[in-house]
Amino acid sequence: MVTERVIMLVDLDYFFAQCEELRNPDIKNKPVVVGVYSGRTEDSGAVSTSNYIARGYGVKSGMPLFMAKRKLEGTDAVFLHVDHEYYDEMSNKIMELLHGYAGSLEQVSVDEAYLDVTVQVDGSFETAREYAQKIKQDAKQKLRVSFSIGVAPNKLVAKIACDSQKPDGLTIVKPEDVKAFLSPMPVNRLLGVGKKTTLKMEQMDIKTIGDLAGFNVQKLIEVFGRTLGLYFYTAANGVDNTPVLEQGEAESISRIGTLKMDTRNLEFLLQKTTELTEDVYREVTEKRLSFKQITIHAVLTDLTSKTRMTTLDTPSKDKGIINKTVRALMEKFLSESTLEIRRVGVKVSGFSREEPKQKQLTGFF
Repeated sequence: MVTERVIMLVDLDYFFAQCEELRNPDIKNKPVVVGVYSGRTEDSGAVSTSNYIARGYGVKSGMPLFMAKRKLEGTDAVFLHVDHEYYDEMSNKIMELLHGYAGSLEQVSVDEAYLDVTVQVDGSFETAREYAQKIKQDAKQKLRVSFSIGVAPNKLVAKIACDSQKPDGLTIVKPEDVKAFLSPMPVNRLLGVGKKTTLKMEQMDIKTIGDLAGFNVQKLIEVFGRTLGLYFYTAANGVDNTPVLEQGEAESISRIGTLKMDTRNLEFLLQKTTELTEDVYREVTEKRLSFKQITIHAVLTDLTSKTRMTTLDTPSKDKGIINKTVRALMEKFLSESTLEIRRVGVKVSGFSREEPKQKQLTGFF
């Protein structure tokens, strides 16, 4: 009888840059930088991702493009514009392949997915190693892509395992090894532990995940509140019971569209968001969902992306609530920004059904 879950996290290596190398193999051995260009000047914008050759020169995601070009001066570096349509197409092919190996698959981003393979490997972590290698080999043969895999008894540890060995890595953490694996790591390796929290924990003499795992849970609750205090304690001890949500059990439903012209005109923007809301609401209704969060997404003329979100007091199934909230969020956004908008999106999330779903441990971040 299978009792332990076997969860994989697949993280596609330097995905955007790897896609560009597939499209043009001649650049594979050169520093490759994929950037979001603002259009103001030839070098204005930021690095979206880069291959590991460019990273060797100190190029990082989010770095201004002019700085990346300075670091790569004198090399045969290649700078490219992001091509989301192409990357989405590649992602869909990869996810389709991965889905064939999983009991359930939860895609969390364009280049990352959790796979529950418990049944496929009969709960065996030794079998999981061979199974993961088979998946990697199949992806290389059929799609010519590489990715890193973390294998663990839950999503939280699988994520940390995957991040510990890149690119093209494979890290297995058996249930009996979870605490030993996590214990020496810096506390900021846990999801939700950012710079401010790390500083506060250091003041409490908590520097490693092991320190946090052995800390008095009541003191954590006093400092961080009940929800976060309990989360930090259970996560540090490698506990995470959240399920791998199969495709179709979306954590959000969204639509985004390009405007016919860049604008700041509220009524013009709302015409588009109303169209998008129709599509969103149709899917929400088909899946018999109630939602509690409504978000607008705006891509501005400098290509930066902005979002504004509100949380309802109680779950709703009302399309009118979406449109009313979108109007309020858009009015607020326009009062805060001076740039015109070129693309808009509408998203609903925080779903519940007639039977409430288990709350996810990591859903607070």
